[in-house]
Amino acid sequence: MPLLLSWGRRSALVLSAVLLFALAGCSSTSPPPGITAVTPFDLARYEGRWYEVARLDHSFERGMTDVSASYQRQSDGSVRVLNRGFDTGKNDWRQAEGKAKFTGDANTASLKVSFFGPFYGGYHVAALDADYQWALVVGPDRSYCWILSRTQQLPPGVREQLIARANALGIDTQALIWVTHNRTDPQP
Repeated sequence: MPLLLSWGRRSALVLSAVLLFALAGCSSTSPPPGITAVTPFDLARYEGRWYEVARLDHSFERGMTDVSASYQRQSDGSVRVLNRGFDTGKNDWRQAEGKAKFTGDANTASLKVSFFGPFYGGYHVAALDADYQWALVVGPDRSYCWILSRTQQLPPGVREQLIARANALGIDTQALIWVTHNRTDPQP
C-alpha cells in the first residue's frame, strides 16, 4: 500500500506540473514579440461574419471546411464569438461559442478569447483593410494565424499582399491551409 500511495503522490505531482505547463501555454494574451495589433480599431466595423480564407493547422480545426467566425458586441463590453465550420470527418456542421475581451484599450485590436471557461488565448489583428474587408490575425504565438475576409475568397493581389505581410511577421506561410467554401451553411 505505501508503494501505491507513493506512486499516487508522484503521479499527482507530475499531472499537476503538466497541467500548470499546459495552462501557462493557454494563458498568453499578449501579441508575439515583434507583432503589433492594429490601432485605431473599430469593433462596430469589425462585428459580423468573417470567412476563414487561410489558417495554420491546429487540432481544433483539422479537417474543417467552410469555416466562418461571427463577432458581436455584448452589453458588458465583451464580444460574443461564434465559430462554425463543416467537419469533413463527421460529415456535419460544428460550432463553438466563445467570449472575447480587450486586453487593454478598445481602440487596439488585441483581445483575449476563451472557448473553455477561464482559459484565454490571444487574438491580435496584425493587419486590417481600411474598409474592414480582410484581416490578418495571429494568436499568442506565430503558430496561430488566420486570414479572414468578408467574402469567401480574396482577389489574387490581396491574397499575395497578405502572404507577404504574414511572412514578414515570421509566420510560416508555406504551412497555410487554404480553406474551401463550397457548402451552404444552414445557419447564415
